[in-house]
Amino acid sequence: MENKVDDGFHLWSEKFDREMEDIFAIQDEISKAIMDNLKVKLLAHEKAAIEKPLVTPQLLRFKLVEPLRELFKDEVRALAAELGVDREFIAQHPFPGPGLTVRILGEVTRERIAILREADGILLEEVRKARLYHKLWQAFAVLLPVRSVGVMGDQRTYHQVVVLRLVQSVDGMTANWFPVESRVLSRISTRIVNEVKGVNRVVYDVTTKPPATIEWE
Repeated sequence: MENKVDDGFHLWSEKFDREMEDIFAIQDEISKAIMDNLKVKLLAHEKAAIEKPLVTPQLLRFKLVEPLRELFKDEVRALAAELGVDREFIAQHPFPGPGLTVRILGEVTRERIAILREADGILLEEVRKARLYHKLWQAFAVLLPVRSVGVMGDQRTYHQVVVLRLVQSVDGMTANWFPVESRVLSRISTRIVNEVKGVNRVVYDVTTKPPATIEWE
């Protein structure tokens, strides 16, 4: 009986593999993503890094097409422009696949997600008002896993800290922090601490890549 079950499974598996041979999958991996994945693989053994698994044709049993594999982000954007893709769509800042949770250091809760979403929205709104959006590679807020003592009115507070990260880059492989005018930073900071409940301190990240990465995690 066991042999019949095994034989049936193998027949089904072989049929499945034959049918999958005629199916194509298109994956949007680009050169930088592949290089980043390789770096993570090399670091995984020593630092127990979280590895993003690479999808391989051998694993999926169908033909994998990666038309952007050899291109960096700036080259992908140039290609999109040649194809007539809308400029606003092309110029959007990169956004992490896992979403805002990557920009929340420490525990991820509904409350902390709401705080970061509101702070990030204020940052991007002011960046656009200052006509900086298209000068930047990325502009985003990060929520730290620490609390800071502050004073609001006559009350002492013990609230959360938001980091602002604005960088310029060509391809994402290296990046420089952007020297934002003090009046713009002041307006962003004032709005965040006044409008986002639970935040009493805003700091600005002035670290290049390398040694830091653009994202905090």
